[in-house]
Amino acid sequence: MTPPPSPPTPTPRLTPTRPGSLALVALVACVAAWAMANRFYGDLPTFTWFPALTLALLAIFELIVARATKARIDRQEGAAPVEPLAVARFAALAKASSLGGALFVGLYAGLLLFLLGERDRLAAAADDLPECAGGLVAAALLVGAALWLERSCRIPDPPDDEES
Repeated sequence: MTPPPSPPTPTPRLTPTRPGSLALVALVACVAAWAMANRFYGDLPTFTWFPALTLALLAIFELIVARATKARIDRQEGAAPVEPLAVARFAALAKASSLGGALFVGLYAGLLLFLLGERDRLAAAADDLPECAGGLVAAALLVGAALWLERSCRIPDPPDDEES
């Protein structure tokens, strides 16, 4: 009798974020935002700084967590050991934030393209430009911070046998 086949090796469920995926999300959101602004801009309320500020604060939080997590994973002097479940949660947060940030990059980029084209014709478009540009910068910062947090959650390669 032959032994039963061994179960297949599980593949990781949480893979690194692909920049192409983020670019595709941003591009689709950009086109959709431009089309929606072209159709509904006069019916929309004026922009505020609140969304940009929220994205910027989330980016700052993720930058702080990325730095602390990397220090704890690398077991730098004075850094407490890290909980594996916390690292998994941070990695999931990073993936979600990079995708959400890419979506906001696209939305703000589409709106900014529309506003730049209409600023001479519509007075409200010129007034909304600073908030829209700030939102674009904050969203881009969030994508960068999320990608850094995701990279910080990686376990370092084990040392070679010769070094240990």
